[in-house]
Amino acid sequence: MDIFQSLVLGIVQGLTELLPISSSAHLFLIPWFLNWNIPEYFDVALHFGTLLAIGIFFFKDWIELLKGGIKHVRGEKNPQGRMLFYIIIATIPGGIIGFLLDHFASDILTNPMIIAIALIVMGIILYVVDKNAKKSVKYEDMNLKQTFLIGLSQALAFIPGVSRSGVTMTTGRMLGIERESVAKFSFMLSAPIVLGATLYKMKDFVFNIPFVIGVLASFIVGLIVIKFLLNYLKKGSFKLFAIYRIVLGIVVIGTIIFIK
Repeated sequence: MDIFQSLVLGIVQGLTELLPISSSAHLFLIPWFLNWNIPEYFDVALHFGTLLAIGIFFFKDWIELLKGGIKHVRGEKNPQGRMLFYIIIATIPGGIIGFLLDHFASDILTNPMIIAIALIVMGIILYVVDKNAKKSVKYEDMNLKQTFLIGLSQALAFIPGVSRSGVTMTTGRMLGIERESVAKFSFMLSAPIVLGATLYKMKDFVFNIPFVIGVLASFIVGLIVIKFLLNYLKKGSFKLFAIYRIVLGIVVIGTIIFIK
């Protein structure tokens, strides 16, 4: 793997991890289209870059959550401590199920046709759910049931093409949470699982120049994308992302049938 490839994949990771269009699909499909040979660990390394972006962008939020968590343990009820508790509880089922899927079915799931179908189906579901969602629960008003179900839906993200942010945002919209709020919760919720995956795979990392370039690119682009999406969702919908997913899925199917 050379510097150009790591730079391209880093930029793609920064764009696609935080938008509901599936970074795992893009990180598989681009090398597949271009016949690049990319180390298996590099996917997780690039996710570490966007994890840093989430950590930096929401730094004050994380500090408030931790302070609230300490107060909560001491018996002082507060919204931040409650939300930290929700994030922890929501992480457990998705993390366990996702680990099992990744361990036992990763080879089956990384199939271009499965990825294409997942892109299209999830794109349609995202569009339909978002269009028909009428309630508008704010981030600070989310409850245990809503956060737990959003966390549970994360397990499906281990199917490339589904998208962690896509499935969690879709589930949140289905549960009546406003777009900007569910996007923020989706970003915060992704951090524990990505951190766990990074620590688990770190022994396989090769800390060379392409590694640094890729992680740095995904970090910088990730910061930009978080700010863009949160601002965009104040007035915009998920329609654009749904259309992109469907078009990409059709392109992949066409490539499989006529080229590959």
